[in-house]
Amino acid sequence: MAVEVSIEDLAREIAAGSYVLDVRENDEWAEGHVPTAHHIPLGELDARVAEVEDGGRVFVICRSGARSQKGADILFNHGLDAVSVAGGTLGWIASGRAVE
Repeated sequence: MAVEVSIEDLAREIAAGSYVLDVRENDEWAEGHVPTAHHIPLGELDARVAEVEDGGRVFVICRSGARSQKGADILFNHGLDAVSVAGGTLGWIASGRAVE
């Protein structure tokens, strides 16, 4: 099972160029997402796992943290180093950080 990291951890990792994957639905993504994030809806992730950049830790984010844990587990089960972002995009926004 993949572990969780904080919004603060994610912000540091984005600044360092880490890979962020948003697993929310298309309409949620369109409303705003973490800068630099890539997008694959959770329901498509297992079939599209090859699209995820391999070679470093993948930071998986959703709305509040439940779907990202499932997404991180899918990636982990495919041999990727993946973690879930606790608090999700709502936590990111609540911390005062910008969305695209």
